[in-house]
Amino acid sequence: MKRDIFQAIADPTRRAIIALIAIQAMTPNAIAENFHTTRQAVSKHLRILTECELVTTEQKGREIYYLLEIEKMKEIDKWLEQYRQIWETRFKQLEDVLAKIKKQKRKK
Repeated sequence: MKRDIFQAIADPTRRAIIALIAIQAMTPNAIAENFHTTRQAVSKHLRILTECELVTTEQKGREIYYLLEIEKMKEIDKWLEQYRQIWETRFKQLEDVLAKIKKQKRKK
């Protein structure tokens, strides 16, 4: 079952895992060492991230490494961009109003 990427990033543990492997590829054991949870719980999070295609695996010898899929992260950024533009427009409007109020106070 393919999951939605927003479902994956909704969980704080999965966001923390993403932050960890964004820096470098890591084995499940290395990832699990960063959390106060079981290795099985981390594996479940990794499975969800894999199903969402936010992470991929790479076999190196006997170890499996998890890597972040940057292109999938770009999908999240693309979705957020529409809201970023709205926020920036509103902040600019607020800035203009505040500048107008400040100017009016100086005239008094």
